[in-house]
Amino acid sequence: MDRAFPFFRLRLIWLLFLAPFFFITYNLANRYAAQLPEVDSLVFAWEQHMPFWAWTIIPYWSIDLLYGLSLLLPRTRTSIHRLGLRLLSVQVICVTCFMLWPLHFSFTRPDTGGVFGHLFDILMGFDKPFNQAPSLHIALLVVIWSCFREYCARRWNWLIHGWFFLIGLSVLTTWQHHFIDLPTGILAGCLCCWLWPFEEKPVYRMCSLEVFRDPANSLLQRRLKLGFAYLAGTFLTAMLAVYLQPWGLWLFWPAASLSLVALNYLLIGADGFQKRSEGRFSLTTQLLFMPYTAAAWLNSRGWTFNYPNASQIDENVYLGRLPSAREAGRYCGIVDLCAELPLGLLRKAKPAHYCSVPVLDLTVPSIDQCLCAADHIERYRQSGPILVCCALGVSRSAMAVAAWLLCYRSGTSVDDAVTQVEAARPKIKLSDKHRRVLEQLASHQSARADKPVSFEAVIAAASDASSL
Repeated sequence: MDRAFPFFRLRLIWLLFLAPFFFITYNLANRYAAQLPEVDSLVFAWEQHMPFWAWTIIPYWSIDLLYGLSLLLPRTRTSIHRLGLRLLSVQVICVTCFMLWPLHFSFTRPDTGGVFGHLFDILMGFDKPFNQAPSLHIALLVVIWSCFREYCARRWNWLIHGWFFLIGLSVLTTWQHHFIDLPTGILAGCLCCWLWPFEEKPVYRMCSLEVFRDPANSLLQRRLKLGFAYLAGTFLTAMLAVYLQPWGLWLFWPAASLSLVALNYLLIGADGFQKRSEGRFSLTTQLLFMPYTAAAWLNSRGWTFNYPNASQIDENVYLGRLPSAREAGRYCGIVDLCAELPLGLLRKAKPAHYCSVPVLDLTVPSIDQCLCAADHIERYRQSGPILVCCALGVSRSAMAVAAWLLCYRSGTSVDDAVTQVEAARPKIKLSDKHRRVLEQLASHQSARADKPVSFEAVIAAASDASSL
């Protein structure tokens, strides 16, 4: 069995733990709600017209089988643990919500006979009309769907997506849940996928208190201010959601998105956006941050509407905004400093080289980030035209190009580098803080004027530099 499914014992241990944990905690929440004198329901008037389709009990039940099968899909020990932690986290979050905000399903299901009726009878043997929002069924669906999407061959996508869509629809057409349970369940599932990504480090390992430990650092102070600003936006949006309910409840989505952005600025850093090595977001991360990323994309396109998408700085080196899929295909390489927006790439027009050096928006890249970007710029441009980009192409990416000029154009001063970039793209915004980092970078260059500075040597020297 280990040959067909490596780490089979580990998969089995997770299943033997998760299965009883699911039923014990789920029934505990059901019994708690059943003992309450009154349990509210949250239902929209239009839901009275929701059809009851008895046959959809089959896709509804099928998630039990897919739950177990999903543990066979991950290929490494780490990814098996991550999937197990996703399933465990979903259970804990949903059951906690069931007990804090108990709700019940308010419609009476029609009598059903035959095979479908028998399946409903089995379901009602342990389920009750409680445990509603967020829908645990939908939250598990998101986690399991993301696993199948990650590891199954693309030729099966039509079947996988079609069947999982039926499962999602079935929670309404079997009259198990009201509509509000679906978006809250999707949010819970996406949150757990973000907490335990397959490819990147788990979120708890990304967290750092450096923003609070070094208040004298002007670069970190900027992150602190922006983090609290997004946190204030979170509370304002949440209050609007409550004030404008029931339809205003949709505002909890951007409120949740803004709260995660605030966490990225205060604790996690740019890695919290989980931009993958090919420039994309996972589907669950994209859904989680979509209100924020949509606003950021509109802001990017609005500010650069009457401005060149890219400007040539030097031979084969272009500076510009994050490209569209078609624009990306024009370059042999892309050095991307935008953390908050995914890069759209056409499969047939994908650049040969891509490097992501994620930097939080409205913050100043560090010396290490500048050197990493400069190193990739120099290597990629040997193959042809490359694009150095961020959301607008006026700050983070402009600083990366200036750092490249300092490192790989002997005799270039900070003023020379900034002037050359400004001449090609006049709207760049490099503040005094940007210049101080560039000056600190320049001060660590070796005396060998005819050679570019060693990437490793400057990294070692920069680690000892005092904070700005």
